[in-house]
Amino acid sequence: VQLQASGGGLVQAGGSLRLSCAASGRTFGSYVMGWFRQVLGKEREFVAAISGSSGSTYYADSVKGRFTISRDNAKNTVYLQMNSLKPEDTAVYYCAARRFLDYSAYGMIWEYDNWGQGTQVTVSS
Repeated sequence: VQLQASGGGLVQAGGSLRLSCAASGRTFGSYVMGWFRQVLGKEREFVAAISGSSGSTYYADSVKGRFTISRDNAKNTVYLQMNSLKPEDTAVYYCAARRFLDYSAYGMIWEYDNWGQGTQVTVSS
């Protein structure tokens, strides 16, 4: 599956952004989709993930209650709604996909084998 992320930009602290990740292929519904982020010079970290069919979600503690991951299987798209943004949310955000991933592994970056290009999110204070 090929992934194309979009929706990044510059926003003030407290603001909102919605990222989108469009996927190619006819088996999108069988993929667990995840969002990760990376600050220059630091390791890429998990943000959120959603299952293929049931819609089960999993979040990093740092974004829980502020970010919401969702998907539209008819449009082959996964979203990341980001509210109450903080300067520390500034990063390049990546979407990723993996078929048939166990829920216990949703946050494990090494389990994802399909990656999109990143989209920059900058939150000013």
